[in-house]
Amino acid sequence: MIKDSELILNPDGSVYHLNLKPENIAHDIIFVGDQDRVEAITKYFDTIEFTTQKREFKTQTGTYKGKRLTVLSTGIGPDNIDIVLNELDALVNIDFTTRTIKPQLTQLNIFRVGTSGSLQADIPVDSI
Repeated sequence: MIKDSELILNPDGSVYHLNLKPENIAHDIIFVGDQDRVEAITKYFDTIEFTTQKREFKTQTGTYKGKRLTVLSTGIGPDNIDIVLNELDALVNIDFTTRTIKPQLTQLNIFRVGTSGSLQADIPVDSI
């Protein structure tokens, strides 16, 4: 059993930092760094079924040409990405009721969209 201190849930049952429940995410997830890039991508979606934001972590889930997708901002730095990856893993691989690891593990498809964090002469600053 996973201790409360090792898997922190909000009163509504969502994971602490991302404010997400398992049903709020798609199997295919697009990571962006800056939270403003989330809507730069989801404006092309056919539908948006879920939106939440807590600090720099903004999430929208919807469909694009019939495919369910989630777009999630990770903020800046490896510490934030660590939080995002750990909480996403918990969402799909931990039973929140029993606080135990599920016998059948799920692997998410995660794609990164954005800059590499270094300036390039041919890429304008603040481009999306």
